[in-house]
Amino acid sequence: MAKKSVTARNEKRRHLIEKYAALREELKAKGDSEGLQKLPRNSAPTRLRSRCTQTGRGRGVYKKYGLCRNKFRELALEGKIPGVRKSSW
Repeated sequence: MAKKSVTARNEKRRHLIEKYAALREELKAKGDSEGLQKLPRNSAPTRLRSRCTQTGRGRGVYKKYGLCRNKFRELALEGKIPGVRKSSW
Protein backbone atom coordinates (compact mmCIF):
# COMPACT_ATOMS: atom_id res chain seq x y z
CA MET A 1 0.00 0.00 0.00
CA ALA A 2 1.21 3.44 -0.90
CA LYS A 3 1.17 6.14 1.74
CA LYS A 4 -2.03 8.13 1.90
CA SER A 5 -0.09 11.35 1.39
CA VAL A 6 1.23 10.09 -1.97
CA THR A 7 -2.21 9.16 -3.29
CA ALA A 8 -3.67 12.43 -1.94
CA ARG A 9 -0.95 14.40 -3.75
CA ASN A 10 -1.81 12.58 -6.97
CA GLU A 11 -5.51 13.40 -6.53
CA LYS A 12 -4.64 17.05 -5.94
CA ARG A 13 -2.72 17.04 -9.22
CA ARG A 14 -5.68 15.41 -10.99
CA HIS A 15 -7.93 18.22 -9.73
CA LEU A 16 -5.50 20.92 -10.89
CA ILE A 17 -5.21 19.32 -14.34
CA GLU A 18 -9.00 19.36 -14.74
CA LYS A 19 -9.21 22.94 -13.47
CA TYR A 20 -6.60 24.38 -15.86
CA ALA A 21 -7.21 22.13 -18.91
CA ALA A 22 -9.25 24.69 -20.88
CA LEU A 23 -6.88 27.57 -20.11
CA ARG A 24 -3.87 25.42 -20.98
CA GLU A 25 -5.37 24.51 -24.38
CA GLU A 26 -6.17 28.15 -25.08
CA LEU A 27 -2.63 29.28 -24.25
CA LYS A 28 -1.14 26.49 -26.37
CA ALA A 29 -3.28 27.53 -29.34
CA LYS A 30 -2.08 31.12 -28.98
CA GLY A 31 1.52 30.00 -28.60
CA ASP A 32 1.85 31.91 -25.33
CA SER A 33 4.74 30.14 -23.62
CA GLU A 34 5.06 32.79 -20.91
CA GLY A 35 1.43 32.30 -19.94
CA LEU A 36 1.94 28.55 -19.75
CA GLN A 37 4.92 29.03 -17.44
CA LYS A 38 2.79 31.08 -15.04
CA LEU A 39 0.34 28.20 -14.54
CA PRO A 40 0.89 25.95 -11.54
CA ARG A 41 3.50 23.29 -12.18
CA ASN A 42 1.21 20.49 -11.04
CA SER A 43 -1.44 21.46 -13.60
CA ALA A 44 0.59 19.82 -16.38
CA PRO A 45 -0.83 16.42 -17.40
CA THR A 46 2.62 14.84 -17.47
CA ARG A 47 2.91 15.33 -13.70
CA LEU A 48 0.08 12.87 -13.08
CA ARG A 49 1.11 9.35 -12.11
CA SER A 50 -1.03 6.35 -13.03
CA ARG A 51 -1.66 4.48 -9.79
CA CYS A 52 -3.45 1.30 -8.80
CA THR A 53 -6.99 2.05 -7.65
CA GLN A 54 -6.83 -0.49 -4.83
CA THR A 55 -3.30 -0.24 -3.46
CA GLY A 56 -1.98 3.08 -4.78
CA ARG A 57 1.08 1.36 -6.27
CA GLY A 58 2.73 3.56 -8.92
CA ARG A 59 4.60 0.95 -10.94
CA GLY A 60 3.33 -1.88 -13.10
CA VAL A 61 -0.15 -0.40 -13.54
CA TYR A 62 -2.37 -1.54 -16.42
CA LYS A 63 -4.24 1.54 -17.62
CA LYS A 64 -7.13 -0.44 -19.08
CA TYR A 65 -7.98 -1.96 -15.71
CA GLY A 66 -6.53 0.63 -13.34
CA LEU A 67 -4.83 -2.11 -11.35
CA CYS A 68 -1.22 -2.96 -10.62
CA ARG A 69 0.12 -6.26 -11.92
CA ASN A 70 -0.11 -7.93 -8.51
CA LYS A 71 -3.77 -7.10 -7.87
CA PHE A 72 -4.62 -7.79 -11.51
CA ARG A 73 -3.20 -11.32 -11.26
CA GLU A 74 -4.89 -11.93 -7.94
CA LEU A 75 -8.32 -10.83 -9.18
CA ALA A 76 -7.94 -12.58 -12.53
CA LEU A 77 -7.17 -15.91 -10.84
CA GLU A 78 -10.24 -15.45 -8.62
CA GLY A 79 -12.31 -14.81 -11.77
CA LYS A 80 -13.38 -11.33 -10.69
CA ILE A 81 -12.26 -9.57 -13.88
CA PRO A 82 -14.69 -10.39 -16.70
CA GLY A 83 -13.16 -11.72 -19.92
CA VAL A 84 -9.76 -12.49 -18.38
CA ARG A 85 -8.41 -15.93 -17.73
CA LYS A 86 -5.03 -17.53 -17.46
CA SER A 87 -3.72 -18.70 -20.81
CA SER A 88 -2.36 -22.15 -21.52
CA TRP A 89 -1.12 -23.71 -24.75
